[in-house]
Amino acid sequence: MGTIDFPLQREPVDDGHLSLAPSPPLARKGRGAVSNLEGRYEVNGRERFDDGWAVDDDAAPAFKTVVTDEIAKSILSRNTSPDIPFSVSLNPYRGCEHGCIYCFARPTHSYLGLSPGLDFESRLFAKVNAAELLRRELAKPGYVPEHIAIGVNTDAYQPCERERKLTRAVLEVLAECRHPAGLITKSSLIERDIDILAPMAAQGLACAAVTLTTLDAGISRTLEPRAAAPMRRLRTIRTLTEAGIPVSVSVAPIIPFVTEPEIERILEAARDAGAIGAHYTVLRLPHEVNPLFHEWLQAHFPDRAQRVMNRIREMRGGKDYDSDFATRMKGAGVWADLIRQRFEKASGRLGFSDLRGRFGRLDRSQFRRPLVVPAPPKQKRDAKGAGQLDLF
Repeated sequence: MGTIDFPLQREPVDDGHLSLAPSPPLARKGRGAVSNLEGRYEVNGRERFDDGWAVDDDAAPAFKTVVTDEIAKSILSRNTSPDIPFSVSLNPYRGCEHGCIYCFARPTHSYLGLSPGLDFESRLFAKVNAAELLRRELAKPGYVPEHIAIGVNTDAYQPCERERKLTRAVLEVLAECRHPAGLITKSSLIERDIDILAPMAAQGLACAAVTLTTLDAGISRTLEPRAAAPMRRLRTIRTLTEAGIPVSVSVAPIIPFVTEPEIERILEAARDAGAIGAHYTVLRLPHEVNPLFHEWLQAHFPDRAQRVMNRIREMRGGKDYDSDFATRMKGAGVWADLIRQRFEKASGRLGFSDLRGRFGRLDRSQFRRPLVVPAPPKQKRDAKGAGQLDLF
């Protein structure tokens, strides 16, 4: 894994000598993270050292995206979290090229020995057997249908889906089996699959949610650099709605002094585009997301970085993050309560229902097992019963 370090900057000190001090973090065009900080499971640390070869530059170098095929062992993830409206999810990809700096999934790249920073948005893994695994899962005699949420950990419609079409293959299996599913995305690419989603929605089997964090294109370009622009997402809401697919808006995450002033305007714009439900979360900073977000603030909003963090801590009991189920999504305290009141009053005035309720009303009674089930992969022969192999 490559390391990305901030350049050093020489500054004069009182005794006339030169001292070394880190310059502000450099943003990369089209990337959310500004560094490749170490994952929490790495055994070796890295320390910056000035060897005299540093070159001043106005912009950091570009970072190329690499997508690696992965043969996954399982495809459905289950959770028992009381603050999540679904218990089963499916993610065709690891990592996400959208590069959203606030993404709670970033720390999962640490399990792969990669950085939750730039690696998360540039070193991706495509589960090429996702549809095959899903088909085998749904064919099991003991399988009980539950609503499947698609694209929760990482966006199922990130740019590489245009060529890979893994999400489309998964939807084809779900449509064949009349299995309920909900999708959440920031991408207009979901429009490609209207031919599958519209008939499913007509049967009460599908709904969608579009995340709309801000209406400010400038903020969006740094906050979620490779996701669709805000106005394009509004067009996607309109297009899905006109196709008969129920669409909700997810105002997430709400970041104090960055996206928080727009709450009411975002909801109004989504309603005008055809959204019928709304939901929100406040910013979460688990594990490595915390230092990455600090770097992003210093790179893009140094003038208000301290104010932003003060409000976040106010909503987290004085800490940068609190993982308690009761408060991790919405926060606690006066500021969190003000956000809740603003959101609820605006949603009520606009006639929105809750995103959770719509997902739970999808119909599970129509489920039927797949007609065609691929054979499981061949298992390696047991060494004890295989006998001696020929050396040549």
